[in-house]
Amino acid sequence: MVERTGERRLEREPMEAASDIMHRYMETRTRQMREGAVIVKGEGIDWEQGRQSLIKAYLHPGNWSELGVPGWIVFKNYVKKHSGKHCHQGGLAILVLQGKGYTVVDGTRYDWEKDDLILLPIIPGGCEHEHFNSEPDKPAEWLAFIFMAHYDALGNELVQLTTSPDYQGATVRVASPPSNAG
Repeated sequence: MVERTGERRLEREPMEAASDIMHRYMETRTRQMREGAVIVKGEGIDWEQGRQSLIKAYLHPGNWSELGVPGWIVFKNYVKKHSGKHCHQGGLAILVLQGKGYTVVDGTRYDWEKDDLILLPIIPGGCEHEHFNSEPDKPAEWLAFIFMAHYDALGNELVQLTTSPDYQGATVRVASPPSNAG
């Protein structure tokens, strides 16, 4: 009598269809945008002194899952003397809330003051820039708006070239900017 031997193969788990994954993602994203936060309260958001400057981050990847409009980075920036110098592809807008100063983009100086809108140009390979407060005894504050889908499509890379003179080697959270911030 001849015995039959065979090899039993493990069956692969059925894979979910890509179209089902995409559909579920769109349903989840739509629900999040419909139910997510419409107001982001500034109270309770700490300022953070980092390499670049003193910032208060309203929208960032860490809170996108809670928002009605994810995908944006929005932060308030407080510059005493000057920010750190950095380079990225540009493509963002900065609204000056108070103060007077200038931004140096690839060696060219651009002066700004309250209610001005700074538009960092989209430059392949990046635009090197740094922000300066012309009146260090008065606050210079602005609000930056970055739409990450646009930023990502540019292949954006952020390179910190120098640090803020207020940076002490580690990011520090503070309740508010110095008292001259008004």
